Amino acid sequence: MTGSVQLGRDDAGRRYDVFHTDCPARDMVDHVTSRWGIWVLISLRSNDLRFFELRESIQGISEKMLAQTLRALVQDDLVWRTVEPTTPPQVTYGLTEFGGHVSEPLVELFDRITRRLPSPATGRPGRNGAA
Repeated sequence: MTGSVQLGRDDAGRRYDVFHTDCPARDMVDHVTSRWGIWVLISLRSNDLRFFELRESIQGISEKMLAQTLRALVQDDLVWRTVEPTTPPQVTYGLTEFGGHVSEPLVELFDRITRRLPSPATGRPGRNGAA
């Protein structure tokens, strides 16, 4: 097995080695594909949301996990955060342009999966697949 070369953004036309443990892209992939990262990105696809609206839209997520997930996604420049200096402060989140691009295939994946599942009302398979 040959050694792995770490590539940077300045290496035009070359990609990061995401299989290398020190690759910065690997951390971002981990954040996007984390248990809650996917749901945050999908939830923010249609609207910018305040913290509690986002928490309500993702059933089962705790405030702590939402805060940690948002912090990582903001740091990765996938999500933006705005604080309005009110009492209490109003914090709003939305997708950056990059976050919008990254979330597109996640929504497509979600759509493919839900089309394959049985219809909730009838128990029959979705439009394009068999059970």
